[in-house]
Amino acid sequence: MLDPETYIPVTTVADTVRLALAPVFLLTGIGAFLNVCATRLSRIVDRSRDIEPLLLASRGREHDRWLGEMRILDRRMSMVASAISFSVSSAVMTCLVVALLFAANFVQARLGLAIALLFIGATVSIAIGFAIFLIETRLGAKAVRVRSELLQHRVDETD
Repeated sequence: MLDPETYIPVTTVADTVRLALAPVFLLTGIGAFLNVCATRLSRIVDRSRDIEPLLLASRGREHDRWLGEMRILDRRMSMVASAISFSVSSAVMTCLVVALLFAANFVQARLGLAIALLFIGATVSIAIGFAIFLIETRLGAKAVRVRSELLQHRVDETD
């Protein structure tokens, strides 16, 4: 606990707030990215729920096609969930950076190494989340491609 007679100048608080602004902006970006990931996950889950009855009612090649799509959706759900996990861990580490910035200034502790390591960890974690998200979006784009048999389909015009 801080000694009530300890004087903390307003300029020290202002300097600490200035130092904490960059990590706070990083938190804002992480929050926006989490929103994108959550929306994407929701759309993938909705698509899998739409396909489930079609899969159960199908047979033969159609069944195999629906099953293949469900496997891809399952993989994509897992990837988006991983991206969310890395992003949330980055946000937690960033919050700890902000808290330690204030703690280091107010209790005169030597927390520079801890702050630096946490910030590096937060940056690496969000980078991994972005990379996983990139791979998932590529997988999603590949899975949505129009099947070649549909592109070659011709309609008989025997009217």
